Amino acid sequence: MEERIYLLPKEGNFYKANMHCHTTVSDGKLTPEQVKEEYQKKGYQIVAYTDHGKYCPHPELNSKDFLALAGFGTDRKEEGTFHFNFYDGSPDERKEEKAEVCSPEALNDGTSGINAYIKKMKQLGFLATACHPYRSMQNYNDYTGLLGLFAMEIYHYRSDLEGLNGYNPQAYDEMLRCHKEIYCLASDGNKNDYPMEDPFSDSFGGFIKIKARELTYPAVMQALKKGDFYSSMGPDIHSLYIEGKDLVVKTSPVEKIYMKMEGKNCRMKIAPQGELLEEARFPLTGREGYIRVVCRSENGLYANTNAYFLKDLPLKSITEQET
Repeated sequence: MEERIYLLPKEGNFYKANMHCHTTVSDGKLTPEQVKEEYQKKGYQIVAYTDHGKYCPHPELNSKDFLALAGFGTDRKEEGTFHFNFYDGSPDERKEEKAEVCSPEALNDGTSGINAYIKKMKQLGFLATACHPYRSMQNYNDYTGLLGLFAMEIYHYRSDLEGLNGYNPQAYDEMLRCHKEIYCLASDGNKNDYPMEDPFSDSFGGFIKIKARELTYPAVMQALKKGDFYSSMGPDIHSLYIEGKDLVVKTSPVEKIYMKMEGKNCRMKIAPQGELLEEARFPLTGREGYIRVVCRSENGLYANTNAYFLKDLPLKSITEQET
């Protein structure tokens, strides 16, 4: 059996997380406690509380089966719209300083001001995510100049409900093709203006599955920083690894599995009519630049892995083919 290089770790557990959430601390309709209760009912173990302009950790919500990630959201609304979420890697450190940085004027100083703010937040231990670029009516020139990002939202469920503009894989690929080695997130962005059973409910539409050794703050943050997660609207990705010179992905039953790469072409496996797939194997040549897997279920829901740049992987036997 050929050696496997696991892109999603072999060991650990998958934990389901909503990475964009608003509560009564800002403009949401549910309290932090109610959000925890509702999301636990749906099998979530993690919620990142990202209330607008208010950094408000909720350690009181943490338990052996639930983790509240500390964070906040902030906007730039002059000369174009940006929204960023920041996730705190060490909420027990520098608390007073963090509480003062949620509504920065620097975001209104153009791209240079935004990048300076992201750099400052990274120094405080935060991970920065650019949110819903499609909903924010952004284009290539707006976001490709951003530096120091941890991730970009590839799917924002609330935006899909509001205007069918929540799914933006093109923006993520544009960042990757500019050699921005960032991850992608699917999230809800929920404010819960409607009951959970209402068709307009903005909960439970976008999530990530984090592969971590345990459900603790340090373990989950370490997994996030390493990119040990995938994003989804529904389908599950059970495993992702390189075996020999092939990329192998195993999923819940889906209609299509694609391997996207830096160029315009991609490799694909599509189920015959009336059937579904649970696995695909794609050959690698060493010329892909980056690779990422996209799955689509029979009802049109997508799952996306993060991108993996071949130059960063121990793939000597493959990359030697390029020369």
